[in-house]
Amino acid sequence: MGRRRPKGLLEVGWACLESAALGRKEHASTSADYPDSIVRRTSFIAGGGYGWKISAITTPRTTPAPWRIVVITGSPSWSEYWAPVLAALPQDREMIVVDRPGFANSEPLDHVPDIHVQARALAPLLQVRPGQRTILVGQSYGAAIATLMAAAQPNRVASLVLLSGYFGEAGPTARWLLDMGGRALKLIPRDLRNAVLEVTGQPAQLDAVRAALRRLRIPIHVVHGDKDDFAPIEIAERLVAETRARRPARVERVAGGDHFINDGPVDRFLSTLEACIPARPQMSWRWPALRGLRLPWSRAVRADGLAQA
Repeated sequence: MGRRRPKGLLEVGWACLESAALGRKEHASTSADYPDSIVRRTSFIAGGGYGWKISAITTPRTTPAPWRIVVITGSPSWSEYWAPVLAALPQDREMIVVDRPGFANSEPLDHVPDIHVQARALAPLLQVRPGQRTILVGQSYGAAIATLMAAAQPNRVASLVLLSGYFGEAGPTARWLLDMGGRALKLIPRDLRNAVLEVTGQPAQLDAVRAALRRLRIPIHVVHGDKDDFAPIEIAERLVAETRARRPARVERVAGGDHFINDGPVDRFLSTLEACIPARPQMSWRWPALRGLRLPWSRAVRADGLAQA
């Protein structure tokens, strides 16, 4: 059983300050809680020609699982907070959770304000092994980025999940954090500073996200806690309602859920993810009924048979 990772505003802030003071980039080490055979840190080179080294945690599998769940985290972007979910995942599922550019173990050091750049940088996450299909999960600030990724590579994404999506309008807790962080940008640690800067610049980029949602033909699932005081559920619901996507989004309100739904009971959260996996269409072949069907050659065959008789 892994340690409980901080999730509240003060807890997350303290974890960030503590890790900065100790020179750590990983705020709650996964290696101390789980063996490398269960949760493993990995890395890849960013797409788009940027050349950054991007860090992530993943579930090692000897045989490729049929479904691969790719998680684009929020802001600040700390993949290790997903470690308990990865550890509880069944063997027929894989998951990779990324530290987005500018956070934790990922390059660059500075923030990357353009969500299009982030989408291109994270595009390699959608490469799968033969026979695999991908569920793309965008958490909080990562929801907008995941939407752009899905629209850019629609044939590689079977389903899009917008988890606690943040779309330009902050709840009371997030507003307080952004206000305090904006006043102390030169004093707060790198990850908090980058978070404040990128979130502040997101609203002007949301027209592209709306356009991407309209183009998508895959299932879209909006999963949001009704007690979310970081990113109000009404904002996410309004976005999908006004977008008029090709397929209506399924909205799941998590009763009593806050902004950190993945940090709740793991079994319940895994059931939520399973509900976002599309069922394969049932293919059934049936020979057409030939009774009463008159084919051009049927009379000739019958006549020949009668002649021989």
